[in-house]
Amino acid sequence: MIIEALGRWAGGTGRTPRRMVWLLAVAYGLTIANLYYCQPLLPQMADSYASSSLVGYLTTAGQLGYALALPLVVPLGDIVRRRPLVCVLLLVDAAALVATATAPTAGALLAAGAVIGLASASVVNILVPYAATTAADHERGRVVATMLSGGLVGILLSRTVAGLTAELFGWRVLYLASAAVTLLLAAALARAMAPSAAEVPIGYAAQLRATVRLAASEPVLRRRSLIGAGVFGSFGVFWTTVAFMLAEPPYRYGEAEIGLFTLVGAAGALAAKVAGRVADRGRQRPWTGALLLLGVASFGAVALGGRSLPWLIAGLLAMDVAVHATHLLNMSVVYGLVDGARSRIASVYMTFYTLGGVAGTAAGAAAYRFGGWTAVSATGAAFMAAALAAWAREGRGGPTEG
Repeated sequence: MIIEALGRWAGGTGRTPRRMVWLLAVAYGLTIANLYYCQPLLPQMADSYASSSLVGYLTTAGQLGYALALPLVVPLGDIVRRRPLVCVLLLVDAAALVATATAPTAGALLAAGAVIGLASASVVNILVPYAATTAADHERGRVVATMLSGGLVGILLSRTVAGLTAELFGWRVLYLASAAVTLLLAAALARAMAPSAAEVPIGYAAQLRATVRLAASEPVLRRRSLIGAGVFGSFGVFWTTVAFMLAEPPYRYGEAEIGLFTLVGAAGALAAKVAGRVADRGRQRPWTGALLLLGVASFGAVALGGRSLPWLIAGLLAMDVAVHATHLLNMSVVYGLVDGARSRIASVYMTFYTLGGVAGTAAGAAAYRFGGWTAVSATGAAFMAAALAAWAREGRGGPTEG
């Protein structure tokens, strides 16, 4: 009954009404949350295993699965029917969540975590091109913005939901509940998504070659991918280190206070919605430059935030707006480069984006270790400046953007 109601409400008619976009955004948020539930639960999960030190690598296992999905699984979105592909991946995700909840050893837990990362990353990065493909040109920016906002809300709330559920019922119950929700999503999307043939009738190897050719032949895609890598790198620099800084003088925050601080990141969801309207007006290029300048400046406030909470919050708000709004504008540009085969674009852009985040995470940790919060702020600003340099490289005679 619930599944049939969701399908009728979303309108599985081949069009993408607003209700369908919201269903896709909810699916995005709930699926991406599966990757983040473990972060506040690692100490409790470690207590369940003899090899407790291995549990600390669960986040890394999920990131590894995510990274593998982008070049190897996401391109399937163009060459097979998307509705069954998404549903199969959600079933795999649900099975991996059950395997996590019942894992007898830490090694089995890590293996299940990698599968969650692969399946969840595949689903969300196939749903966004699907939404972009079915949206009209004049509303594509707002549709993608709604999708990204759903993802941001899912990430933000995942830590809170995980902490509360695990405290009341234990971490294994959380993962079993998440598996049940994922199964419901698979059933709802099976009913709501319009049946359609594969966009491109070619084989898997040919699709991978076409994805590489697309990256080589589209300078706008390469430039926007580098911009995305830079802004997500700065994001990684900040969030990898801020908890350590807040736990030390002058703040001395506990886990609960640090967790509440992360909710300031909700500004990113609002920024994405506003950027979606900008994208639909075709002003992506000047707004991207302005946002990147804001991002560079934000780390000046972040540096002052080492001693002042108002400055830290101001810097975080400015950085979050710059990162998430730029990401949305990037996607609105690259998804407009071709009329079809957008899973290739998602594969290229999100691979660069994710690698930028990995580089930022590593650079942030090293900066904090050797130079403290001042070095972290300078490193974050450097990643933003690199993105700004990539934006400025557009030649006068080369391809232009909106």
